[in-house]
Amino acid sequence: MLNKLINQIRNSNIYTSKWIVLSIDVLIVLQSFVIANAIFYNFKIYLFSSFIFYQLPFIFIFTIISFLIIGSYKGIVRHTSIDDAFNIFKSTMILAISTIIFVYIYRNSDTNLYNAYIPHSISILLIHFLLNLIILISSRFIFKRIYDRLILGYNPKTNILIYGAGDSGLITYTTINNDKSNKYNIVGFIDDNPSKSDKNFYGKRCYTSKTITHKFIQKNNIKEIIISIQNIEAVKLLKITDYLMPLSVKVKIVPPVEQWIHGDLSIKQIKEINIEDLLERAPIKVENPILEKELYHKVILITGAAGSIGSEIAKQISKYNYKKLIILDQAESDLYDLQQDFKQNNVKNFSAVLADIRNKKRMKIIFDANNIDIIFHAAAYKHVPLMENNPYEAVKINILGTKTIMDLSVANYVEKFVMVSTDKAVNPTNVMGATKRIAEIYAKCLQEKSTTKFIITRFGNVLGSNGSVIPLFKKQIAIGGPVTVTHKDITRYFMTIPEACQLVIEAGAMGNGGEIFVFDMGESVKIFDVAIKMIHLSGFKYPEDIAIKIVGLRPGEKLYEELLGDKESTLPTYHDKIMIAKVKDLDCEKLIGKINEFKKINEFTDNQIVANLKTIVPEYKSQNSEFEKLD
Repeated sequence: MLNKLINQIRNSNIYTSKWIVLSIDVLIVLQSFVIANAIFYNFKIYLFSSFIFYQLPFIFIFTIISFLIIGSYKGIVRHTSIDDAFNIFKSTMILAISTIIFVYIYRNSDTNLYNAYIPHSISILLIHFLLNLIILISSRFIFKRIYDRLILGYNPKTNILIYGAGDSGLITYTTINNDKSNKYNIVGFIDDNPSKSDKNFYGKRCYTSKTITHKFIQKNNIKEIIISIQNIEAVKLLKITDYLMPLSVKVKIVPPVEQWIHGDLSIKQIKEINIEDLLERAPIKVENPILEKELYHKVILITGAAGSIGSEIAKQISKYNYKKLIILDQAESDLYDLQQDFKQNNVKNFSAVLADIRNKKRMKIIFDANNIDIIFHAAAYKHVPLMENNPYEAVKINILGTKTIMDLSVANYVEKFVMVSTDKAVNPTNVMGATKRIAEIYAKCLQEKSTTKFIITRFGNVLGSNGSVIPLFKKQIAIGGPVTVTHKDITRYFMTIPEACQLVIEAGAMGNGGEIFVFDMGESVKIFDVAIKMIHLSGFKYPEDIAIKIVGLRPGEKLYEELLGDKESTLPTYHDKIMIAKVKDLDCEKLIGKINEFKKINEFTDNQIVANLKTIVPEYKSQNSEFEKLD
């Protein structure tokens, strides 16, 4: 019964009437006037009892007028803030000043009105002002505290620490405390600034990071630590999280101030740290002054626009002054979601087209209806084990579908064709990588005899993309593990989705046709280490709470990826992180002939399909696959 009542109060949006609040405030003021007289007359009640009740109507009238002028009674008592306290101060100040002035004028006037109705001393009014100020403000905060304790604090709260006792940390403290559904108990702050350590902020002690040990965490039952430092460098963030992760606490972070809603922090914006924030490489930013000119007043087609890469490319391009943006995909639900996102964000001049790039007739209709200038081709099948088991589908999309778009680009004099490729196309060990390499080859060959500029971008794994390892690890951790890693020594290059798409768009601007752009992605990262960090970030211990299971390499998978082939080197561009791969010369006439043989793919078995792939890409050597017998 008590739980039900408390939940009703907690979830209720009904607040006490402002008139009830005003009535209570007036009653307090009248009572404090009696107390002020008692203090003035040294608590000798008989000295003022004969006239005090005659003077109360005088105080009542001036109180009503003062409070109505300021409106201090309109504040919601359970959410009392400093602003509410200041309004009470203004109300009581007006009450004091007006009554003192009135009494002063009355005492110096010639009126014969019986003075029992008027306070006898200005000193009484000054005492009354101080009592009003103390009692009214204190009552507000006492009620708020009782509400927090009995209602919000009825259920056990999660003990947390705030890392950072600067402006951002103090704002975070206030935001959490003022939140209606607050489920946190802030134990204290963490800050290594010598001027702040061992000091109290809002009554909470500030600790140094050295004092935050396993013993401290267990003693204070700390479950979460919120990092609230603005403009924190990635290296410092990594250092902090590496220290906190083994402590078996969840680590969260406050977003940059520019992401706060209308300049105010919301408790819902405090999120768990993403593994993307902790990869040992700094984000790469590309600035190209001619990019805006390249996209200006152009008709732009993005294939695979509903996917992880395609949708981010679309979102980034939507900020430019293009003529028309066509977002195309065969995934109905995902394309609908992107369409709704664009509408909500008031993206102009875009068209969502549901179509399959394998359907040449359908694609020709789309090309004929739009005078397309630039194409960003992100449509592809990319999951290595699935494509290893379904080579027919891999060829239909990654080779024949891409070939259809490329051929139509040439026929319709498209200005630029930017293709999203993969590091798995380099010395491929699987069907997916081989099909992407053949798409690169076809683009390179078309470049030699067309006006369309074919540009290729290669990069590694994209964090958070559909099917990437990070979402998989999150799901496995959520159900208690184990986290599955194919090999303890497997490594991968990583970049974030925005970085990857930034590169693709940049390539569209700087490319003159025929280039394969590769990205300096820093050092490769061990997937096993990523798994351990994610377990710790989720508030668990490895291996005590969640284990890591080595399941063996999947079909077609290799231990490490490469961005360049054995016979390739690079040329620099104007940006030191973007390079152009120098590839070997191709016998295009022979290669295009072999690629065209896939038009009869319906007559091929899986072995025949893969055998043809190996003929076109001789460096393609299968690993951990049934197709190794064809090498």
